[in-house]
Amino acid sequence: MATAAAAGEELKKELTCAICLDFYKDPVILKCGHNFCRFCICMHWDENGGDYGYQCPQCRTVFTKKTFTKNYLVQNLVAKLDDLERLGAGPAPSKPLKVDGKCEQHGEDLKLYCQADKRPICVVCRESRAHRHHDVAPIPEVVSDMKVELKLRMMELNWQKSQCMKVIAADKQNKSEVRKAKQRLKEKIEGDVGALVQFLLDERDSLLEILDAEEVATMAVIDDNLKTVEREAAAVDKALSDIHAQINGKPNFESLAQTFNEVIHCKPFTSMESADCCPEFNDFSGPFQLIMWKKMMHVLHTMPQNLTLDPDTAHPLLLISDFDTKVEESHIRNPDPDMPGRFNRFCGVLSTAQYSSGQHYWEVDVKDKGVWYLGVTTECSNRKGFVSLTPSAGYWSLSLQDRLYANGEDGRIPVADYWNSPRVGVFLDYDGGRLSFYDAVTMRRLFMFDTCFEEPVYPFFSPGKNDPGSRLQICHYY
Repeated sequence: MATAAAAGEELKKELTCAICLDFYKDPVILKCGHNFCRFCICMHWDENGGDYGYQCPQCRTVFTKKTFTKNYLVQNLVAKLDDLERLGAGPAPSKPLKVDGKCEQHGEDLKLYCQADKRPICVVCRESRAHRHHDVAPIPEVVSDMKVELKLRMMELNWQKSQCMKVIAADKQNKSEVRKAKQRLKEKIEGDVGALVQFLLDERDSLLEILDAEEVATMAVIDDNLKTVEREAAAVDKALSDIHAQINGKPNFESLAQTFNEVIHCKPFTSMESADCCPEFNDFSGPFQLIMWKKMMHVLHTMPQNLTLDPDTAHPLLLISDFDTKVEESHIRNPDPDMPGRFNRFCGVLSTAQYSSGQHYWEVDVKDKGVWYLGVTTECSNRKGFVSLTPSAGYWSLSLQDRLYANGEDGRIPVADYWNSPRVGVFLDYDGGRLSFYDAVTMRRLFMFDTCFEEPVYPFFSPGKNDPGSRLQICHYY
């Protein structure tokens, strides 16, 4: 018995999968000779395999692809392990599952299982024409196989549950990140808008203080003049009263003489005039909103950029004017030499500004133009010959031809069927990797490129070809 027990323990070790530490279920053998459950080795390779091949978990042998063979010998040994335990090498075996009832047709015990009909049958049914060519197995073997399949399914469900838990954790993390991002943006909106509101309130209070001060100064002059006139009026009333008393009464000579001397020989009354000091309020004669808007621009984190064009990069048929802010197509070719950075086929021109960090915004007047191209390009982008206006070629742009387009990697992306706004706004967030285009009148965003800038970029402009009499002009606001 001791020998049988030792052999049983050794057999159990040999029939234990090194991954799940349980008896083999649907065992397979690798080329290196090690055995594993089919599900265990597939799950191990799904989690740890990759570009560098697939390793055996025991000997670390590397295979270029998933390869194994079903090990029928090990599968049979696992199936026979119960027989060894029945000999006394292990715990008492459980009673074999017995199907209740007997065969309704033959009255025999139901000891077999028909795989085709999926139901128990008796030994007589096995020899009948109905089941003669069907796969039939003893019910204990079928029960054992079912348990193996259920264990495999249990492992699959546990793995599926673990994947669900990972997704749940990731979604909860995403929800937390969304809340944090929303809170950050809320604080930024409150801060930015609050700064503008506070600026306007401070400007209002300052203007009202100036208005109050001018009113107080003017009122003081009027009050002083009013007091002087009131004193003069009181003196005149007294003189009139004294004269009236002397004329109509019967005064003595001394009283009449005293009144005469006071009235006739006193200093003459001064000429009285109203205080001519109506305030002009000069500080309030201008356009309030425009003045405050000009001042408010210095409060903004991102002010409109006053860009200028770089004539050394302009196509020879482009005319640059108005202090290098306006570009239009010309019929006279520029005789300047061909510079390394000059466009020689595409009718484009760069700005003198170069950006490698931060946030920047500029506006371009495109009124009455039927064709134009606007955007940014990298420092090393191609400007000779045919120019591909794609992000992979270093160009991110919006264009107007027969309609409004964004120039994407796979062709033109329709943005709007109709365009009548006189200005386009371009917002560059270099560090955030975003380039956005706006209708600069309504500030409605037209399109946004989401990318990653790996080198400095320049704003670029093109009035297009065969659109005579039209021009692009960079807007300056200060």
